[in-house]
Amino acid sequence: MVKVTWKPSITKEEGPAYLAIANALEADILSGAISAGLRLPPQRSLAGVLGLDFTTISRAYAEARARGLVEARVGQGTYVKSIQPTQSTAPATPGLIDMGMNQPPPFDNPALQNRMTQSMAYAQQATRLDLLMRYQIAGGTKRDREAGRQWLSPLLPDLEPERLIVSPGAQGALLAILSQLAKTGDVICTESLTYPGMRALAAQLSVTLHPLVMDDRGIVPDAFEKACIESKPKALYVTPTLHNPTTLTMPMQRRQALAAIAQRHCVPIIEDDAYGALPSQAVPPIATFAPDLTYYIGSLAKCVSPALRIAYLVAPNAEKAAHLISSLRATACMASPLTANLASQWIEDGTAKAIVTAVRQETIHRQKCLQSYLPADRIQTDQHAFHAWLSLPSQWQRGEFITQLRSAGVSVVGSDAFAHQDAPQAVRLGLGSPDSRADLEASLKIIADLLTREPALNIMVV
Repeated sequence: MVKVTWKPSITKEEGPAYLAIANALEADILSGAISAGLRLPPQRSLAGVLGLDFTTISRAYAEARARGLVEARVGQGTYVKSIQPTQSTAPATPGLIDMGMNQPPPFDNPALQNRMTQSMAYAQQATRLDLLMRYQIAGGTKRDREAGRQWLSPLLPDLEPERLIVSPGAQGALLAILSQLAKTGDVICTESLTYPGMRALAAQLSVTLHPLVMDDRGIVPDAFEKACIESKPKALYVTPTLHNPTTLTMPMQRRQALAAIAQRHCVPIIEDDAYGALPSQAVPPIATFAPDLTYYIGSLAKCVSPALRIAYLVAPNAEKAAHLISSLRATACMASPLTANLASQWIEDGTAKAIVTAVRQETIHRQKCLQSYLPADRIQTDQHAFHAWLSLPSQWQRGEFITQLRSAGVSVVGSDAFAHQDAPQAVRLGLGSPDSRADLEASLKIIADLLTREPALNIMVV
């Protein structure tokens, strides 16, 4: 039996099945849930898994090819293509603006930009030959770990250095943690809407994700307690600050409640604090309430630069840190010494902190723009977040909304990328992805206009 490498989450309410499949594929590619080069399942295999006829799947793949999402290789199958972000200055499709990626907004600060450029040049000039011509220590050099400890000190002030590891991005950290905590068939609890990268890793490792009910403060404690008793999870994965995609920040009392339940049932916690450095007044991490159980990830991607691919992983103790280093060595060998060196320099000389300040300032402007164009009762966001969660009015199904929005020149990510099941009729808007505030305003105007319209009839029966 052929293994199904990708299975879309679709419902009958989303319109024609072939369009729903193509929309789900596009959403998963844009969100990073699936990567370029992945071989899609054979059409007959996917038809069997979804309970659809072969013609529907064939039509869906044809639609995906027409959108430039996949390519068919004779005798080999259908493969996911790399989608290049469209530049607003020279769009492939007139007016196309990408709001699919969730990344820090570009800021207009020539002095800081010059400082960043000069420091990169200085790092190149000052780099020792042994840094360029030798493999480095898996888990990071003493200097890079100390820089990581300095970076995390506002949130974890008493962090022991032997617990900290320099990881090749948050995804590398998650892979190392999951390889230590879970094996095929094991259960990991997550929020009902969760990071697509975790979904992708779980699928790759054949780990079962157990979604937990959320309210306006995050995971409902009773749901976690019940799961601990009935499902015996190997860990709880949670993004408590500026949650992706809803932007919720879990209050301290809720964090304490989840930590207490985890301690009662001896369930490790994976705290993905990708956005933890962005709020001006942060809530203490869950790791401060259950340090002996929590694997904490503080990434630089969302608050400093996605290009660095550096995350600081904090293990519950030195022994578990050593195990994680072994996992990192087996999967990625080490974090890039060059980018780790630059990250350390930026932290030490204050550049990283200045970047966070610039990102916060630009985010404020983009949040004001969001509030100006979209109805407040449809938007869930936070003043420190450069993404927003848009609930659709009753006349719209997310698949059709995404398709028509793309046709109008804007790309967003549907809820399917985050939901295990029963995806809500909602989309995530990346406020930081447009190249300029003008591009953001243009895209928000298009979204606002489409929200007021009735879906157009997009099927012609002959």
